[in-house]
Amino acid sequence: MAGETMRMHPDIAELRAKYELAAETPIAKAVAGLTFLTGLYLAISPWVVGFNGFTTLTVNNLIVGIALAMLGAGFASASGRTHGIVWIAPLIGVWTIIAPWVVSGNVATTGTIWSNVVTGAVAVLLGLAAMLGMNRPFGSPMRRR
Repeated sequence: MAGETMRMHPDIAELRAKYELAAETPIAKAVAGLTFLTGLYLAISPWVVGFNGFTTLTVNNLIVGIALAMLGAGFASASGRTHGIVWIAPLIGVWTIIAPWVVSGNVATTGTIWSNVVTGAVAVLLGLAAMLGMNRPFGSPMRRR
């Protein structure tokens, strides 16, 4: 009962409308789409780069990549509902960068490092851009109340 009352509260409805408006800008759509594609690449990177013999890093990249792709899809389709977890995308990027040195086994090779560091950096930048977009619509000047 209390949850239903909170969902109908005018402030929450206004906040959700603000996030939906921010998600409709071309830059926000591009960030969401690129986040989705970055997650897909991360998921298939062990087979693209050729390090699928490292089971621990392969499983890590597959799971983390699917999670990032799902976040990107959520940003694109339900921004008003996913604004509270937008901060996870940069954390996934940081984890992706450090994963070759952290996961078990000797998996830190040139291919794994380059693939994960570049993909992680892209995920961090896209996550930060998504966080910026959640604070105000892209392209709109800062307004004082």
